[in-house]
Amino acid sequence: MVSVATGVLSAVLEKISTLMEEEYGKLKGVRDEITSLKDELRSINALLLKLSDIEELDVQVKEWRNQIRELSYDIEDCIDNFMHRVDSSSDNSDAKCFFRKVIHQVRTLGARHAISNDILKLKARVDSASERRLRYNFDAAISNSSAIVPVDPRLPALYAEAESLVGLDEPTNDIIKWLTEGDGDLVQKLKVVSIWGPGGLGKTTLARQVYDKIGRQFDCRAFVSVSQKPDMRKIFRNILISVTGVEYIGIEAWDEERLIIKLRDFINCKSFTNTYFHGKMQNRYFIVIDDIWSTTDWQTIRCVLLDRNIGSRVLATTQISYVAESCCPADQDKVFEMKHLSAVHAEKLFLKRIFGSGDSCPPHLKEVSNGILRKCGGLPLAIITMASLLVNKPQTKEQWEKYRDSIVENDPIVNQMQKILSLSYTDLPHHLKTCLLYLSTFPEDFIIERDRLIRRWIAEGFIATEGGCSLEEIGEDYFNELISRSLIQVVGIKYDDRANTCRIHDMVLDLIVSKSIDENFITFIGYHNRVCGLQDKVRRLSVKFHHQEGNTIPSKRVVSCTRSLTVYGSTNHMPPISDFQSLRVINIENNDTLENYYLTGIGRLFQLKYLRLIEVSISKLPEEIGELQQLETLELEHTKIKELPKGITRLKNLVFLRADYTSLPEGVGNMKALQKLSWIKVNSSTLSTTLHEMGSLTELRYLDINWCIGDMCSDMKSYTESFGSSIIKLCMHKLQYLRIRSEGNQGCSLSFLLNSWSCPPYLLQKFDMYTKYYFPRIPDWIASLSKVTFLDIKVNPVSEEAFRILGNLPALITLWLWTKTVVPKRRFIVHNVGFKHLKEFYFGFWRIEMGPINFEVGAMPKLQKFLFDIKAQGAGPPFGDFDIGIEHISSLRHLRIGIDCIDARPCEVEVTEAAVRNVTSVLPNNLQIEIERHRAGQMVKEKMGSTDDGEQNRGVGKHQE
Repeated sequence: MVSVATGVLSAVLEKISTLMEEEYGKLKGVRDEITSLKDELRSINALLLKLSDIEELDVQVKEWRNQIRELSYDIEDCIDNFMHRVDSSSDNSDAKCFFRKVIHQVRTLGARHAISNDILKLKARVDSASERRLRYNFDAAISNSSAIVPVDPRLPALYAEAESLVGLDEPTNDIIKWLTEGDGDLVQKLKVVSIWGPGGLGKTTLARQVYDKIGRQFDCRAFVSVSQKPDMRKIFRNILISVTGVEYIGIEAWDEERLIIKLRDFINCKSFTNTYFHGKMQNRYFIVIDDIWSTTDWQTIRCVLLDRNIGSRVLATTQISYVAESCCPADQDKVFEMKHLSAVHAEKLFLKRIFGSGDSCPPHLKEVSNGILRKCGGLPLAIITMASLLVNKPQTKEQWEKYRDSIVENDPIVNQMQKILSLSYTDLPHHLKTCLLYLSTFPEDFIIERDRLIRRWIAEGFIATEGGCSLEEIGEDYFNELISRSLIQVVGIKYDDRANTCRIHDMVLDLIVSKSIDENFITFIGYHNRVCGLQDKVRRLSVKFHHQEGNTIPSKRVVSCTRSLTVYGSTNHMPPISDFQSLRVINIENNDTLENYYLTGIGRLFQLKYLRLIEVSISKLPEEIGELQQLETLELEHTKIKELPKGITRLKNLVFLRADYTSLPEGVGNMKALQKLSWIKVNSSTLSTTLHEMGSLTELRYLDINWCIGDMCSDMKSYTESFGSSIIKLCMHKLQYLRIRSEGNQGCSLSFLLNSWSCPPYLLQKFDMYTKYYFPRIPDWIASLSKVTFLDIKVNPVSEEAFRILGNLPALITLWLWTKTVVPKRRFIVHNVGFKHLKEFYFGFWRIEMGPINFEVGAMPKLQKFLFDIKAQGAGPPFGDFDIGIEHISSLRHLRIGIDCIDARPCEVEVTEAAVRNVTSVLPNNLQIEIERHRAGQMVKEKMGSTDDGEQNRGVGKHQE
């Protein structure tokens, strides 16, 4: 497993073990050196892991660590190159291969001799590093570094003046309301409220405001900070001294058990006996537990917080969502998710810190001020930091633009902010630190897709197998963990409530860019605010071009060890792909100058696992692409490539293939590892045997086909039979998602899918039609989809019988149903039978003249989002008793009504919109309502109610892939 802390030492140790098993007897003269090298590296690996947990390293120790980490990459490259040279895929089991075997052994003698020499050289470098460690007494320096206790950078938040705060009134009142609810209930147990949100959002400040406002209403109170490496004895001592008001003699020597017993005895005495304390009977306490980092720490503190303390309250703060939830297991407990400041409050805080008043900004600074606030993204810590930098600077546009475009890292104010943000990074386990730093390879404000990111993590070697889970499942756990720790922000959520896109806050991005440069983890070229000098060896390279000149392009020697190449934009100055001899990942986007010859020599990149080309001018893949036997992901998105080379069928380890509007060559059945096949075109030039071969892809889980065969095709029957046969076979194995497109092809019928299949696709979880074709009825096999959670289907007409069939699908969560008319007209009833788990329902396209929809009481009992499109064409007064009849859906939270204006006259649009507004005017105020006009593909969106952008992005538009 590759790690920012240890480089590739873990992988090297595993590969040395493999080398010893397979080649040990043939590597004469260096056997002892290999064993010694492995032992030494194992010790060094343990030390590097220890060093990664120390925040501030001695400068010599840091340099030594960096050299060892770079050495690990060199060792792995050496072993990989050797194993590639000696590896033979031929079967030497029969007599015919005897001479081939002899030739192979002769040819590899040179490779074995070369690696023997390389091992001796590498062993000498490792020994030299170990000697330097002893010579400079690094162990003592390490001990001294680990003994330093840093000052808590959050201390100022505890003592912030109330008048200097902005945007905290409403959160403070909400939390006080939660804490004080039920105070008159004498049987109420202990109540816990937790505040959750990313670092720098003001959780500690908010908790302090609540504490100061209501703390004196309780008989005793305490405010304690936990931190990442808590001293539990100190925490318990502080709580005990605060709630009792007593300075106990010798308390510093008490152990945890004695402190817990003393606290429990005191709290029990306060609550359940008529003991008087300071002349008054005490029975209620209020304790704030600030900055909790683990559920284990909370469970330890929970030992003194007894459930039966009537009227007592606890307020906890944390940056981790699941820690917040663990603090609040009871029904009366609540989690408060802290939000970023609104644009109004952010501007007020910014201007108040600079000018002493948040009322107005000088006109000449307004535009640049808005740019600074966009970069701060509503994060109070970032806003205060930027304001503090500017308060004593000349109030000129040029000066402010300088700070907007780049943060001065050596400034003490900026360092203080980064220390606070670094707390979240420091608390991460090693593997998550690596995965987070990798996100710095993306530009600012880049929307990052989860599955694509996970595939890159896998290709880079950041994910290790554990238990019985797949690498993709483990990668998704990593992704969700970074969300839970508030280090990445969710942008899009799929129908199944799984986050599928994210972005990074600009300030977090600045932090991880700084750390990536410091660790030589990623080298950046062309980014105006990411300045880094080229190292002797670039391990990962991220390049961003805007047709500008003057960027330093690395030489062949520098990039020969590069493992990852990410390019955004066009340039003619990149080194040829063949210079990058160690690449695992290639990602090139938005390059309209890239010629076909650039990929010449790509077949020699024997370690390449991930190749993605998006919006590039390349029109042909070289045949040598078939040499990439380690390739797992191939994405060709919006390229000029129309055909895939025959050699692609030799990619035995390819798992994911997306090739927009391209046809598969014959031989696709050899690609046994394929799990996802997307955007593949099937037309009259596709061989029916190729369609038949698809049935042998037994690992295929996802199939997205663009069906371009019209009804007039002379060989239509052969195509449909081959495709149908393959689909049946795939569904008997692992196929879970089936999408069929026929974009722009009016004559492409899917009627061959209408009849019952010989074996129903029981395993399908998603079925999606992206076509102009409508089934005349619900196909028979749909009723057998007991596991389907997502269904996007076109049926015309739609009858109540169709609703009955769809409603009986037991696992259905999301339904997109398209039609042109309904039966019966003028009265359509959605009955209260079926759809027991449906959460999202899209119904399009309705016409006003069809009459009202009537949902019976209890219909769709879990529906949360109803998306409804109405055709304006042909509408005219009077529109009668048109209604969408959703008043019986008590679970509904979001209603979106789209008005399709295509081919409609203005008066028809107005009539339709008037009818819609008339209906929505009487709906509950807490229902989020959107009305949209569709004008030639454009959306004119009007928001009604308190809709926030996060919810709009969630399921309002067409589902995301």
